[in-house]
Amino acid sequence: MEALAVAIPILVVFALIVLFAAMRRRDTDEAIGTLSRETKQRDKAGRKAAPAESAEAEAVPATGREVERAAVVTRRGSDVVLAGQDAPVVPFVAPDPETFGATRRAFLNRSITGWFAFGLSGFGAASIAFLWPGKVEGFGSKIKVGLVNDVKSEIRSNQGFLYRADGRMWVTEYPVGAIDAARGVYSQAELNGMEAGLVALYQKCPHLGCRVPECNTSQWFECPCHGSQYNRVGEKRGGPAPRGMDRFATSIEGGSLVVDTGTIIQGPPIGTNTTKQEAEGPNCISGGGEHS
Repeated sequence: MEALAVAIPILVVFALIVLFAAMRRRDTDEAIGTLSRETKQRDKAGRKAAPAESAEAEAVPATGREVERAAVVTRRGSDVVLAGQDAPVVPFVAPDPETFGATRRAFLNRSITGWFAFGLSGFGAASIAFLWPGKVEGFGSKIKVGLVNDVKSEIRSNQGFLYRADGRMWVTEYPVGAIDAARGVYSQAELNGMEAGLVALYQKCPHLGCRVPECNTSQWFECPCHGSQYNRVGEKRGGPAPRGMDRFATSIEGGSLVVDTGTIIQGPPIGTNTTKQEAEGPNCISGGGEHS
């Protein structure tokens, strides 16, 4: 992806250089173009005003196009013989700067190449904008849940569980008395929140990915798909799950809990029970059973 992001701007710049060089070459090589109306009128007036020395000379007068072609050939180092050599030379009259401009062919060529270059530039800019990483919000980013004390109050008012849809996570309280046991199991990214009394759990069951709901009667998480059960801090207590619930890296910034939902940490192994919490009432899902 990074190589593609570098290659596209280089190709766009190269294409623009080729177009510019082709346009310059076309303007140089095609010096002979369509004569303007003013030039044609001056050629006709000159031929009428010049005395005709012979009928043969009047029959083959030199045109403005032939004169222009002769000038081009002369500049390129070649000789040219004009028809009607005896015709009088019309004095050169400088064109009016306001009426002098590009021929229709040159105008069309420049317009086509200009629009083509503009289209390539727009395509290149769109490609770079598509590949450029934008600001990420919601799941996959860092989410400021709130002040630690406010989050704890919200958890208690929701019967021990706080769900945040924007981060696809559950936030629960972690008992202060279990911190010493947690330090032997969890990483510092997880302990940052635990030491403040909070843990952030990924909503997916590590068994087959079902969304795990809370059970208010047992105060556990209980998966309705295959009966996996976890205590309030996501440690496996029963069912076919291969480990405890996965969790997010946390930090405390300015007294607030910040959860990095872009960093998912694999749940603790089977048998981990740092809080020693047993079911506090009837299970919502029966038949989970304890698996070691």
